Amino acid sequence: MSRVLCRAVFTLRIKVPLACNMSAYLIDDPKYAFLKDLGLEKKNIGVFNGKWEANGRVIQSISPANGKVIAEVQAGSLSDYEGCASAAQDAWHSWAELPAPARGEIVRQIGDALREKLQPLGQLVSLEMGKILPEAIGEVVEYVHVCDLALGLSRSLPGTVFPSERPGHILIEKWNPLGAIGIITAFNFPVAVFGWNSAIAMVCGDTSVWKPSETTPLVAVAVTKIVEGVLKKNDLPGAVAALCVGGKEIGQQLVKDPRMKLVSFTGSTAVGHQVGVEVQTRFGRHLLELGGNNAIVVNEDANLELLLSAALFACAGTAGQRCTTTRRMLIHKKVYSEVVSKLAKSFAGVVNKIGDPLLSETLIGPLHTPAAVEAYKKTVAEAVKQGGKIEFGGKVIEREGYFVEPTIITGLPHDSPLVKSECFAPIVYCIEIPDLETGIKYNNEVDQGLSSSLFTENLGNVFKWIGPHGSDCGIVNVNIPTNGAEVGGAFGGEKATGGGRECGSDSWKAYMRRSTVTINYSGAIKLAQNIKFGDE
Repeated sequence: MSRVLCRAVFTLRIKVPLACNMSAYLIDDPKYAFLKDLGLEKKNIGVFNGKWEANGRVIQSISPANGKVIAEVQAGSLSDYEGCASAAQDAWHSWAELPAPARGEIVRQIGDALREKLQPLGQLVSLEMGKILPEAIGEVVEYVHVCDLALGLSRSLPGTVFPSERPGHILIEKWNPLGAIGIITAFNFPVAVFGWNSAIAMVCGDTSVWKPSETTPLVAVAVTKIVEGVLKKNDLPGAVAALCVGGKEIGQQLVKDPRMKLVSFTGSTAVGHQVGVEVQTRFGRHLLELGGNNAIVVNEDANLELLLSAALFACAGTAGQRCTTTRRMLIHKKVYSEVVSKLAKSFAGVVNKIGDPLLSETLIGPLHTPAAVEAYKKTVAEAVKQGGKIEFGGKVIEREGYFVEPTIITGLPHDSPLVKSECFAPIVYCIEIPDLETGIKYNNEVDQGLSSSLFTENLGNVFKWIGPHGSDCGIVNVNIPTNGAEVGGAFGGEKATGGGRECGSDSWKAYMRRSTVTINYSGAIKLAQNIKFGDE
């Protein structure tokens, strides 16, 4: 139930009557003057392939903090997508011929351009997505950091020389760009996930077509305008970074398109499974960043002060709308009651700081859509029906916008279908464990394998946790939250999280193709393995 309602639910956001009074749009309110600083207007074009032109339906972007229309974006049609894909493919030929350090210089300039728009772009993310301003600005900073990372990568992309067994031969490994790639992003990180993919793909020599979430189209338009400005200043084709706002039909066309050599998809496990199968059908590459059902394991020797500081953000930050949000707390029986009691007090201390995400005093913003509120309500009701106890929260906050209380639920078994599913809201299940081994077992028993964390002061426990019989997640933390990853490491998860890796480490390999090259400079043919074939 809840996984289907997670990041892929859009319909309640966009089906707003188009007869709405244009003068009531937030973009005309002086309070939101930063929107025009980003080049946004009441009516915006959501397709860019070197020029801005769209022929699809009109989407009204709604602020989840108040339910009001921010501005409009005209989405792309299938023919608009075709224009983007064709232009991106054409742009690739010249882009791939640029030396990697020259491509890195362009990405460096994009990072600088983002720095110049850091405040207004962060404010837009906060207004349209709903996360608090420090997190929203931090998300833009994350894109900037990836640009810095990509710049360094552009001068260090490796190639390998292997010793050949044949005299007068050299054996090398050569990496080349893939071509045009497709990037499909979710609402919860409308800037950063595009940045993870785009910056790395650009220095690798790829062009892209970006299909953003329908519910954060203004962020996509604003980011694309920033990138366009850099490309234009350097006399480069705009379609190096094409954009096509649209719905399911655009995403389906992109996934099926053989010109998209790689499809990077961020979203729900259910939709990601369909994407992976469809891309594999045409022998394309996919990079999947899907759901998470992340756990913090609290051992008996945990530093509880450190834990509680981490758990508040891990469970309730971003209103529970990070793929790395902590959904389960697996707590040793010796400290279980104390942790649950103190966590409830921590939650109580932030309820009066739930509100407008643009205000400095706010710590928790709204859920993103009315559908997300409904998923929250249904999950809480089902938990109670199954015998769960609401230790804190469980209520929708009756006010303008889509606000709910962060919620702690106890009393459900570790293997309850509800506990093993992901509701994209601030709900955490607290479960008692007798020992660390049981905590590891419970951590690993869910379908997803994104992020995990162990709180312990014992070095032996740490190495057990990060070892072959420890956490089976792609992100394995110790004494920090499950959320808040740095760009230097590869980001992604195992199992039903999709297996993809983005951003740091060697994630760049997903955006390039590898060739093993043998060069014979001896003047004679010598077969490997000393094979003799005919007269030599």
